[in-house]
Amino acid sequence: MNDIRRICNSDDSISIRLYNQLHETVVAPLKILYVKTTNTDLYSAIYLHTLTRHELEEKLFELIQQTHQEKYNLIDDFFSLKKIVDSGADIAIVGGGFLGSELACALGHRAKERAKNGKPSGKVIQLMPEKGNISKVLPEYLSKWATDRVRDEGAEVLTNVELVNASIQDGKVNLAYIDPKAPQKTSYMTADHVLVAVGIEPNTDLAKSAGLEIDPDQGGFLVNAELQARHNVWVAGDAASFYDIKLGRRRVEHYDHAIVSGKLAGENMTGAHKPYWHQSMFWSDLGLKVGFEAIGLTDSDLQTVAVYAKRQPEDEEPQEDSEGNREQKEVASTTNELKHKIPETKTSTTTIDNKNDYSKGVVFYLKENKVVGVVLWNVFNRIPIARKIIKDQQEITDFQELAKLFNIHKD
Repeated sequence: MNDIRRICNSDDSISIRLYNQLHETVVAPLKILYVKTTNTDLYSAIYLHTLTRHELEEKLFELIQQTHQEKYNLIDDFFSLKKIVDSGADIAIVGGGFLGSELACALGHRAKERAKNGKPSGKVIQLMPEKGNISKVLPEYLSKWATDRVRDEGAEVLTNVELVNASIQDGKVNLAYIDPKAPQKTSYMTADHVLVAVGIEPNTDLAKSAGLEIDPDQGGFLVNAELQARHNVWVAGDAASFYDIKLGRRRVEHYDHAIVSGKLAGENMTGAHKPYWHQSMFWSDLGLKVGFEAIGLTDSDLQTVAVYAKRQPEDEEPQEDSEGNREQKEVASTTNELKHKIPETKTSTTTIDNKNDYSKGVVFYLKENKVVGVVLWNVFNRIPIARKIIKDQQEITDFQELAKLFNIHKD
């Protein structure tokens, strides 16, 4: 044990995964442990817990030389990925959030279509430790349903897998991971390219020298409802942990929030003293058949109530402006009438019109029976209605009636 500690350079980096005779875990996994096994510079890994973002960068790919690493940020980078798929190369995508899932759908669909037409095509494989795609936002059942739709697009999706190591072998990336079906051993897969899409963290290096406070839970600079960190210092966008006067402290990583918060910070810099109250929205498309728009607190750990209706082929599609922004203007005029339409009945109901058919509906996220977030699942151009409901903060119990405001049964 002392030798292992010396190799790891830290006593607290040691933990052991033990199994009983039934191969059940009796000690919870905690840390990654690298043990030198040969006279070379290569190390093997004993799996001991799910890798965090930092560990993916610092540990998982430490054996891959810098010359084999690239950053993808621009639209041209995506076209480069498309060329990689067209060349017949295999791509592994690490991460089950928005970016990883959207990439899996786009690249998987292209690979599938090329294979169907007899053209060169590689495999697209997505790996994630969660039970399904976008699981931090979607309820578990809907996340799993969405995962099946990602598979329909042509990607192979491995859920509940935990990566432990990576190396370059024969010009390919060899990934080591723990498969929940066989947790007592390490499984392996190879790919020509690996895309790591595990989220971002705000750069708060300025905080120490500038005397700014950091949110210890959500990250980012702590600011008040007016996005002010301290006198004459404002923060907006992904880097701001702001106080939402309706929903509490939040940090949001979406395009619309960057626009809304940036505008508000600019106005407050000129003396407007306006609090953050306008709820920004976000959206995602998973292939050609699944798209959703959302607003407010959409945390899958919250209580949710959903109402679904069977999707029709002629249902409306999302509308975008010339810059690709979702258009919400056509129903804005109806929001002023909602106050008198929101039901105040005291019986709680959850209705799913078509069992196990989650192709179209609305998901409400609740705190104390008040709606704090809404996901419009294949229902488009209804964000102003959801924004009004969140703003009013009325106690809701009849969600079937509430869902009628979104006209989800529209043919």
